[in-house]
Formats: sequence, C-alpha cells, structure tokens
Amino acid sequence: MALFVACQSEPAYDVVIRNGTVYDGSGDAPIVGDVAIIGDSIVAVGVVTGSGRTEVDAKGMAVSPGFINMLSWATESLIEDGRSQSDIRQGVTLEVMGEGESMGPLSDTLRTAMLAEQGDLKFPITWRTLRGYQDSLVRKGISTNIASFVGATTVRINHVGWADRAPTPSELEAMQAEVRTAMEEGALGVGSSLIYAPAFYARTPELVALMKAAAPYGGMYISHMRSEGVKLEEAVDELLTIAKESGARAEIYHLKAAGEANWPKMARVLDRIDSARASGLEITADIYPYTAGATGLDAAMPPWVQEGGYTEWARRLRDPAIRKRVAEEMRTPTDQWESLLLAAGTPDHVMFSGFKADSLKQYTGKTLADVAKLRGTSIEETAMDLVVKDGSRVGTIYFIINEDNIAKQLQRPWVSVGSDAGSLATEGVFLKSNPHPRAYGTFARVLGKYVREDSVLTLQEAVRRLTALPAGNLRIKRRGSLKPGYFADVVVFDPATIRDNATFEQPHQYASGVREVFVNGVMVLSKGEHTGAKPGRVVLGPGAKQ
Repeated sequence: MALFVACQSEPAYDVVIRNGTVYDGSGDAPIVGDVAIIGDSIVAVGVVTGSGRTEVDAKGMAVSPGFINMLSWATESLIEDGRSQSDIRQGVTLEVMGEGESMGPLSDTLRTAMLAEQGDLKFPITWRTLRGYQDSLVRKGISTNIASFVGATTVRINHVGWADRAPTPSELEAMQAEVRTAMEEGALGVGSSLIYAPAFYARTPELVALMKAAAPYGGMYISHMRSEGVKLEEAVDELLTIAKESGARAEIYHLKAAGEANWPKMARVLDRIDSARASGLEITADIYPYTAGATGLDAAMPPWVQEGGYTEWARRLRDPAIRKRVAEEMRTPTDQWESLLLAAGTPDHVMFSGFKADSLKQYTGKTLADVAKLRGTSIEETAMDLVVKDGSRVGTIYFIINEDNIAKQLQRPWVSVGSDAGSLATEGVFLKSNPHPRAYGTFARVLGKYVREDSVLTLQEAVRRLTALPAGNLRIKRRGSLKPGYFADVVVFDPATIRDNATFEQPHQYASGVREVFVNGVMVLSKGEHTGAKPGRVVLGPGAKQ
C-alpha cells in the first residue's frame, strides 16, 4: 500500500493517520485506530470514516503525542538552524529552555557579555526580553515549538552582576519585577543552576523571593541543584524548602548522583521525594539516560576564582600564586563546592567536547589525561591553561553516573526526560565540536534501550513520561495528549526499530525509527526525512497575558 494516498472526493480532514497503534499519552493500553487533523488541531481519535487530504498508513507503527524535551539547550542552535534536526528525528516537538540562564531579559551589560562569549555559533542579539527572543525565533522559522523558564542567573546578573554577594533589598525587588514581567510574557517559572558561578552565590532566601514572584502566576521552580554529589541530599532539602516557602511546584533538572562514592545516595533521594510528594508537595524530576554529563571546566574549579565572569576568571588564572591555590583546591575533596573532576574519579573520565579557539580544536574528543600528556603539564595546569587560551569555559563531558541508578529513576512515575543539549545537525558549523550523544539520542534511547531492550518501562508508560507528564507538570494547555481539541503534535514511530545511534566517539549520528512528525498539524518529518517545514510556535506558561 502506498504510504500517502491522494483522495478523489472532497476530504473531510487535512490529515488522517490510519491504522496505527495509538498511545494517547495517558499511560493506558493503546488502541489500534486513526487520528484525524484539521488545521493545527486533532479532531478525532479512533475510527475515522472521512478521508484526509493527506493519508498516512501507520499500520504496525506507534502513534503518539509529540515528545517534550524538558531540558533543551537549543537556545542558540535553533538560531543557526531552525529545523531542529537531531530532536525532530527523535519525535521531539517542544523544546523547553531556561536552565539557570535564559535568553532574556537582557541588560546592556549581559548582552555585551553574551556577544563576547559566542563561539562557533555567532548571531546578533536584537531582542531584550525573553518573549522577544522567542518571537524572533518564530519569525525566523523553527520546526519545533519552544517554551522557556526565566533564568535566575540571568536575572541576578542583570542586577547584581557576577559578584559574590546578596542582592540589596532594592535589587531583589527589581529582580522580582523582572520575574513577574517574564511570567506575564509566558515564562513557565524560574530555572536555576546552582553549581555554577554566579548562580552559586545565590542563597536560599533569594531563590524563595524569586519564586514568590512567580508562584502567583502558576510558575514552577526548576533547578540544577546546588549539589549532585557530596551534598546531594542537602541540595534536595533546599529545593523542597524553596517549594514549601514559595508555594510553588518544583522539579529537579537531570536528577543524578554524581561520582561513585555518591551513587548509594540515590535510593534515599528517591524515597525522600516520594515522601515529599505524599505530604502534598508537587515535586518531579527529569533525567537524561546516559552515564556521563556535559558542561565545562568551570565545574572543575572553585567558584571563588570565577567571580566577576569569564574575563576576571581568566585574569586570575594567569597569576602564579592564584594558579597554585586553584590547583590545590582542584585536587582536594571538599563539600564547599561541586567538583565534577573529582566526581569523575580520574582525568581519563573527562572528555573534551568543544573548543572556541581553532588552535585547540585538535583536542576535541580527547580526554583531559590525553591532553595533559600531550602538553606535558599537570592535570590542573592543563585545565587552567585551556580555559585561558580558549576564551571559554571549554565544553567538557564527565563520566560520573551509575547505569543502575538510571533504571531506578526511570521506574519512578514522576520522572520525565530532557536532553540537556542543543538540537543539532550532521552538517555545517555543528561538526566543529563533538557534543554529548544525548543531543542526538536521548528520546530514542529511552524507547529503544529502556523499553524494548531492558523492559524498564512499558511503551505506554514511556510515552506518558515523554508527553502528558511534562505537559501537566508545566501546566501547558492542549499539548501532550492525543485528544480532540489538542494541538496536532504527533509522532509516528516504529517501536521495533527506534534506537539511538550517536556515541561519545561519534556523536553526530541521527537516531532511527521515527517516520513521521507533525507539529501544529504540519508534517515536518516524512518517511524519516525533514520536509523543511517550520511551523513551530511559542508555547506559553500558565500566567501569560495573551
């Protein structure tokens, strides 16, 4: 049978997806049936008798709502290439941004710093507000929908800069006002990333105050917590405190126990979250299904040396006395700050994913141990030298996560999924770096490895985690389910073949097994290939003033 059939009589629908195994996002058992679409919306699910202008034969395929990427760093990659190739080819139809830093609101100082820090991806910054950034992406054309939290770090820099101090009362009031404005523009809540300077300098009362500004709008607090290792349990307690005192829902970004010594803590953390939920707190989490995280060499150095931003950090690292102190602290276990270098256990478990300077790109894909040997310098000296010479924090992958914990986390019904990566393409400027394979494989890996191969989740439950669960947590209307009246974000995939192909050594490989993707009723992926369509929209949070 032909995949697409031209209809002779006047069609009743724009699209009918026929004979698929329909997973509606509820977690219930699937049905074999049809999905009909008119314009941007689903109008029927079940037995559809009328014809469609486009008919898709989905026999033997799974049909599900579009997947929601709870932690997307496609903020810049979508400016470069709006097709969102690596995510669309996995079935992602909504990119959720804002982990600590957001693309607005921007002071003149922050805008200047962002322009100076651009690496391979270079672009003008013509907006000032978060909504302005989002609208500019839609005008340019994007294939996925987008939504965002407002970054606690961004708001802090706008009013406090990169200083290690608390905001004054007037500064905090201004920060709260920016949060309220962002919420009215459609932000989902406030996002924080507390292991990094200058976010590290924000104490709990400051975060509570920001959430008290967001909570009346239905905003969620979502956090890369202050520790994922030595003080993991204390960091969870801080998140719970912020939720309690602000009255807001809260989610943990990429929940993990970082470093082998900390892996046993995960069982206690999961129990603690279950207990908090049982007491009435709305606490959830998301993960990426890999044993390595990706960030920068800033996560290997103490926050005090980074005060003032990159320029001051690099200046200090040129001072021999300061370098000696930093090197000693990089080697010394501590509970005062989060060292992913120590969590990795050995520099052989630290891999470089990307550099800004052309002269250093030769080290892409090599480990810190490899590069130290090549340069003839110590591990600590090598890391400091690279930060200074590259003009950046240096893209770095740390192997710090336990595979068994990933499975345990996925078994909790309140855990959704995020890539913590950009949405890339196997061409052009993206090939100048070696990203974490999660950019190409996160969602396909959940469905291939953890559903089909390891039976950690049923397929209907996995679909719920990727769709209705995050949509409900975010209070997003009319998305995340296959129901009449919902927006037609739909994925057709083969559950027998879907898989991630990207590896740490060869990350630029698309996932396979997703056949069709519709975004707002428009076919963006057809027979596994991008159509070029860019129907993506801004998805607004619960407090938006239209």
